[in-house]
Amino acid sequence: MSAWPWPTTADVALRAYAASYSSLLIEAALGVQSLLASPEGQQKAPGCIRHYGEWRVQCQHSPEDRSMLLVTWLEEILYRHEVHDQWFLEGAMKIEEVNGALTAVAQVTWVVADEVERELEIKAVTTHLLAVDEVQAGVTVPSPDPDVPEFQGPGWYCDVVFDI
Repeated sequence: MSAWPWPTTADVALRAYAASYSSLLIEAALGVQSLLASPEGQQKAPGCIRHYGEWRVQCQHSPEDRSMLLVTWLEEILYRHEVHDQWFLEGAMKIEEVNGALTAVAQVTWVVADEVERELEIKAVTTHLLAVDEVQAGVTVPSPDPDVPEFQGPGWYCDVVFDI
């Protein structure tokens, strides 16, 4: 996994790393799931009956903004398990761009969310301290917390804070 939680005041934050922007969205989603699931839930989820589908997400108010597409994607992950009982397990992502508007298109594997024990509830994805950046080769991004490793490019990283 390439996502690490770090504490903030009354919230929880997540930093994720990946080789590409599309992979970063998948890593961030997996990081969210690791925050939500109990240790038992994390162990049990891969053994549940799997379902497959395509999830498409576009940020309506800032369709060209990669940061807001990440926020919208993570909101979709939370919405799917809260409303549709779909627990994101894994996926492959591509980003489509039409006239500057970005759409995340994910081929996903999901399981029934009620079968995954949770220990945390995320109320919202926030834009507080939000960062989504490409890191050039040889550039190091310092850690926000002693439990989170620093990241050396090339690649992408994000910091996201969740209201719990």
